[in-house]
Amino acid sequence: MSTAVAVPELSPASAVGAGVAPASAAGVFGRLAGHQAALDAFLREQLAEFEPEIRDLAAYSLDAAGKRIRPALVFLSGWQGPGAPTPELVRVAAVVEMVHLATLVHDDIMDGAEVRRNRPTVARRYGSAAAVLLGDALFAHALHLTTQFPTTAVCAAVSVAMRRVCAGEIVQTLRRGSLRVDRADYTRIVDLKTAELFRVSCQLGAEVAGHPAGFVAAASRFGRHLGIGYQIYDDLVDFFGEEARIGKTLGTDLTSGKLTLPLLVLRERLEPVEQERLAEELAGRRTPDLAGRLEQMRHLGVFGRVAAEVAEELAAARAALAPWQSLAPAPRLGELADLLEAQVRSLAPGA
Repeated sequence: MSTAVAVPELSPASAVGAGVAPASAAGVFGRLAGHQAALDAFLREQLAEFEPEIRDLAAYSLDAAGKRIRPALVFLSGWQGPGAPTPELVRVAAVVEMVHLATLVHDDIMDGAEVRRNRPTVARRYGSAAAVLLGDALFAHALHLTTQFPTTAVCAAVSVAMRRVCAGEIVQTLRRGSLRVDRADYTRIVDLKTAELFRVSCQLGAEVAGHPAGFVAAASRFGRHLGIGYQIYDDLVDFFGEEARIGKTLGTDLTSGKLTLPLLVLRERLEPVEQERLAEELAGRRTPDLAGRLEQMRHLGVFGRVAAEVAEELAAARAALAPWQSLAPAPRLGELADLLEAQVRSLAPGA
């Protein structure tokens, strides 16, 4: 399962390629360099906790991380200055990253994906059976880390978030190949499987850092809307991205029968005969015509409509933080919304 099929991370390199000023992208991630280094060191230490027989598998999955947007949300929501992050923030960041990586391992199995971060997926390298169990082991260790806080609050929040992520993936899996999915269904699935982990990352970062309760709630809302926008962006990437640049297998949504927002908008704009053909492709009764569907999306203006929905979510995310701009984390979180907006623009046909 996943918070995304293979979500392209918001990185300085990709953002610059997307038309964002280098200083803007470098500023967001540059100020987190020390935080991410502390996280990397902590995760390396955790490998020793895994049984020797599976340590190489765990290391391989941990090495598959991109720019770690969820830990970045923890660090930025809990921002208190450029100094070294507290051990508690690092541990929370490790928890959400490990949960996320577990979902990616499972997701690649369900999608039949062979490439992630420009290398074979865990399932491709070690087999699906081992990959399923490795994902379970990563989940288990993430929960183990939550027991190391002085209260059960972090464990409670993370365990609920994990259940919701799993629920979203289960619902999506049960509806694969079906056209009985509408906009409300899609939003609900995305809210559960992707936005939930973004939301809890922001909530816990702000909470563990001791920020005011009002800001904790605002950061949580920000994370939810950013997460929804991020997943919609990822669904656009599956059709409008470039595999060499993104570093993952593309076109998996159509071939695996996932009715994502680009496909929902395409369906709304197709003639009845083409709607039926699309239904057959999603159901596996007809070979998916990825090139043909992409051409239809370009011709029917699907990109613009879907990109507008990302913009709506980002507007809601920014609105959640508006009353808190005097608090250090708020403007820094807002920069992530700016970077995502720029990456959406970079996907536009002809960009």
